[in-house]
Amino acid sequence: MFLNKNNQIKWKSVIWATCIVIALCFLGVFWFDVPLFIFMRRFNGVIASFVDNVFSLKIWLIVLGIALAIVYILNIKNGIKQISGLKKYFPYDLWKNRKKIFHNELLFTLFSIFCSVLLAGIIGWILKVVIGRMRPIFLEALGLTGFYPFTTEWAFNSMPSGHTVASFAGLVMIGLIYPKYKWLTWTLAILIGLMRIAFGAHFPTDVLLGAFIGMITADFVKSKI
Repeated sequence: MFLNKNNQIKWKSVIWATCIVIALCFLGVFWFDVPLFIFMRRFNGVIASFVDNVFSLKIWLIVLGIALAIVYILNIKNGIKQISGLKKYFPYDLWKNRKKIFHNELLFTLFSIFCSVLLAGIIGWILKVVIGRMRPIFLEALGLTGFYPFTTEWAFNSMPSGHTVASFAGLVMIGLIYPKYKWLTWTLAILIGLMRIAFGAHFPTDVLLGAFIGMITADFVKSKI
């Protein structure tokens, strides 16, 4: 979405989109979040529960990490050969020669998705702590909403949605690598975001911000890799 034909970030578009997302988040907090959340809760069910269990940041990283390890082990000889050929082994040198190290197409694809999800997850976690938004459980149990910034307590880490951050980062990256399936990856990512609201885990703007962070991160990682 934010990449040009030369695989570079369109920063002007990013700035405009960021302003729009921030404005929508403010509108949501003070206006449409609660009524839209209440409306979406009627769609809670098996799919929402499945999404809650399967598409968390932890599951994304574990599955991608295991897949990376398996594929790398299957191609271990070429991998060791590429690494041993390096003059230096500092992180920068390993990153600079990443295409040689992750020479296999599947391996490089998994590496790209992993980097996207990991970076997005870190950004999302930092924002969760800094923003400190109360989760919808307070609304449903006590009729309360609000913010308690700079806390690591789960109950006050609603914004952004971690599941949405990870899923958009991973699925948008897959769509960038395989454009033919972009419609499918985007559809699934949006469905996951909507189900987080239906499940009662997040407000709509939590999901909106999470989706934005995920897609921006995927574009950024793709431009660098």
